[in-house]
Amino acid sequence: MHTLINYLTGTDLHIYIKAGSLILIILTFLGVVGTILLENRNPVKAIAYILLLVFVPIVGLIVYYYLGRDLRKKRRFTLKGSKDEILFAKYWQSQRHEMEQLQLELRQHAGSKQELSAMLLNTRQSILTKNNEVKLLINGEEKFPEVMAALRAAQHHIHIEYYMLSADDVGNEVAEILKEKLNQGVQVRFVYDAMGSDRIRKIPRMLKENGASVYTFSPVRVDFYLNANYRNHRKIIVIDGKVGFVGGINLDDRYINNGKHQLYWRDTHLKIMGDAVNLLQLQFLMSYRYCSKEVFPFEAPYFLRNVPLTGACYTDIVASGPDSDWPMAMQCILMAINVARHRIRITNPYFIPTEELLTALQIAAQAGKDVQLLLPLKGDSFIVQHAALSYMKPLLAAGVKVFFYTRGFIHAKTMVIDDNLAWVSSVNFDNRSFFLNCEIGALVYDKEVAARLNRAFDEDLLYSLPVQETRWNKRNVAKRFMDSVCRLLTPLL
Repeated sequence: MHTLINYLTGTDLHIYIKAGSLILIILTFLGVVGTILLENRNPVKAIAYILLLVFVPIVGLIVYYYLGRDLRKKRRFTLKGSKDEILFAKYWQSQRHEMEQLQLELRQHAGSKQELSAMLLNTRQSILTKNNEVKLLINGEEKFPEVMAALRAAQHHIHIEYYMLSADDVGNEVAEILKEKLNQGVQVRFVYDAMGSDRIRKIPRMLKENGASVYTFSPVRVDFYLNANYRNHRKIIVIDGKVGFVGGINLDDRYINNGKHQLYWRDTHLKIMGDAVNLLQLQFLMSYRYCSKEVFPFEAPYFLRNVPLTGACYTDIVASGPDSDWPMAMQCILMAINVARHRIRITNPYFIPTEELLTALQIAAQAGKDVQLLLPLKGDSFIVQHAALSYMKPLLAAGVKVFFYTRGFIHAKTMVIDDNLAWVSSVNFDNRSFFLNCEIGALVYDKEVAARLNRAFDEDLLYSLPVQETRWNKRNVAKRFMDSVCRLLTPLL
């Protein structure tokens, strides 16, 4: 017996343990690879994960575990998507009698741009509205006074859904106004993203203590990075069902260029009054229902119709997320590029386009359209910045005009097509925005709004450097190599 114990605890046992561990590791890798293949991902993204697993196994497993798993198949997002579809179908039926007539009117008003609205209508992603007034807001200097005034004027309810609210000058002022309105009997509902609002501090507790309904979208608990992929990146405010705000500016005082911060921050937002506010309201209430399980009727005071206005601004609201059947934000941008007749102007801080978008921009430029791309000279992410630079050569070769913004950091996510279509959103040009995050934007088919956005683009060009193709192609090998290495990681970003 003694001899047997010594034998089992000797070298042979260690060999068996090592062999068993190796078999377990191999089975784990095969299981992960099989899962990636069965998910039918984009081939480029699937190959990127598999190569990472093969060449850097441990790192590959960690990256896949935290960033690669498709949580959309989990029950929470499956149910959210199906319930949202039911909710939107009810709203659809309530507006059905006006849809076809408005589409015909838009065709006369905006020509081929109507095809975007038709796609959104046919996929039941949006309902075109006409009775709207839309105001473009440049930077926090223009947005925050409008927001604070609208909040102070609230009579019945305030709904806020935001990626980032910080306990700084802006966030604290918003919180104090909300506290005041709660004490006046106004309903306040607030949904915020835990990862984006990591500097929110005690604001949620204070609001709850004063009667507000506050929820964290997909709370980040122990497994912090497990939730990194599926964030609520939207910026929505709806007040009394009459006034709405949407765009790229978070509730943070870095967006105010008052000398307090060294970095100049350039961004764009919209204030909307009219029927399109109902669509912002609908998107908010679907997110709120997801968090609170509370359902709201499609009636006043939450949904209003034919509010008296002087404007007639055709508008669609485009929402997308991990629960969406289609990457609708990406599809709208792609179709807008395709229906352009003369000029395409795009501003975005994180430019890692899909192959579809890259090809569309190249084809548009090769067809003689004036394609202009405005990006930050210095980004806030080393990998994303260098990955974006790797796309410049093929774009420049096709005739796309690229400009680097030098005044500070340009965070705007906008697009102007010809002279009659404007896009203002929270959507970045990357896989995270297109496929993983909850995002929202507005398509405005209006010459005045497009002209205002064009003027803002022209002003930004005064602080920008044009990229010359010949000089760009002479960049040193080290820089080009770094761009290429970072680009390899783009399917994983």
